[in-house]
Amino acid sequence: MKPCKANDGGAAELRYRTRRTRRNCGAGLAALMVCVLTTVQAQTASEYQVKAAYLYNFAKGTEWPEHNLPNATSPLLIGVVGGDEEFIDALKQTVAGKSAGTHPIIVKRVNSDGEMDFCQLVFFRASAGRKRTESAISSLVSASIVLVGEDDTFLRLGGMINLVLKNGTVRFEINKDSIDRAAIHLSPTLLTAATGQRGPASEPTSARTEAPGMASSGDSRRLKVSTPPEYPELARRMNIRGAVQLELTVGRDGAVKDIRIIGGHPMLTDALVKSVRGWRYEPAPKESLIVVKFVFAP
Repeated sequence: MKPCKANDGGAAELRYRTRRTRRNCGAGLAALMVCVLTTVQAQTASEYQVKAAYLYNFAKGTEWPEHNLPNATSPLLIGVVGGDEEFIDALKQTVAGKSAGTHPIIVKRVNSDGEMDFCQLVFFRASAGRKRTESAISSLVSASIVLVGEDDTFLRLGGMINLVLKNGTVRFEINKDSIDRAAIHLSPTLLTAATGQRGPASEPTSARTEAPGMASSGDSRRLKVSTPPEYPELARRMNIRGAVQLELTVGRDGAVKDIRIIGGHPMLTDALVKSVRGWRYEPAPKESLIVVKFVFAP
């Protein structure tokens, strides 16, 4: 009987070890799945944040006919068709407390063509479907509404701006004909930053002089105080790089009075504009126009 007890104990221990091993494997698999899901969600969040930032910049860089925004404080409505609530939340967080000029920005999910009529910008998620998107574009052809999509066929359907993801980087293309028909004007910065166009090419914007790095050119005024711009972390993660050019109006006291964006990616121009506002040049008898070029690279 004792040997049997010993055998039973050994079998029991073996069963315990087997169950424990299975539990450990199960826990390891669960942890792996959590890591995978977390990584996927982080990647999705990054893409959502970049696209939300683009929509915000489109709203800031567009000029609508007066009847679209009749009052100085009329809200600028961004409508979203299709997609999930996670993107809506990301977009709301991006524009929270911000405005386009004097117009506060509001984000809303829209479904019907009637709801879209009240928007200044409509973003069609790819999940909205081609038929639904094409029908909506056809109904809004005479409306001065910025139509943004994220599908390869969007511009061919009559859309105005299309967000594309290539090699892990979000870029945008424009349909100049559709934009012109709607009596909408995009800023030179947006036109310059577009990676491709359909319809007549926009007039290039050029500076009188250029200077690599963070040097300035134009009038010969020495830069006394300068802080390099911070590379936006989101732009770094999405591998957005390139040159930004600004034209500065510098007062007689050396302070930067006005900034005109010549060219560059919208996410990068904001960083440089924020930085140069605090620059100081040596005093001079009169105001100066100075061109600054800065190259953002990892």
